[in-house]
Amino acid sequence: MSEITITNQRISSQEYIEFLSRSDLGSQYPQERFESRIEKLVANTDISLIARNENSTIVGVCFGISDFSYWLFITDISVDRHYTKQGIGKRLLRQAHELAGGSDDIILYLCAKPSAVPFYEKLGLKKSRDIMELNTVQWTSFTVTK
Repeated sequence: MSEITITNQRISSQEYIEFLSRSDLGSQYPQERFESRIEKLVANTDISLIARNENSTIVGVCFGISDFSYWLFITDISVDRHYTKQGIGKRLLRQAHELAGGSDDIILYLCAKPSAVPFYEKLGLKKSRDIMELNTVQWTSFTVTK
């Protein structure tokens, strides 16, 4: 198992797109205006945690938006397919929660694809009863590839 370091840092849209090609998150973005949207995402997220291996390759990412008083919404969290089951996702989520203000003050929200629900439940997250949504966006699915 390699040494993984996690830092709160910005990455370029190209670095993120390259990472997405190695993660399951790369199939969850709309095709429309993909590159310009990714540029906005990496430039504007409040929390940008990047996990790197000993060669400085990105092996995990966690982006979140927060008011740093009451809530944190995780917009993106994923781990490189070759680095799953090493606790990286757990570390990213916990570090993001702490950066936002900690579990005593901050409610953590995220949208989970069905296959990820057991992972989040193991970390203590529960399905919410109070989330509302307004979604008029229509998009074309695709998978990020190299």
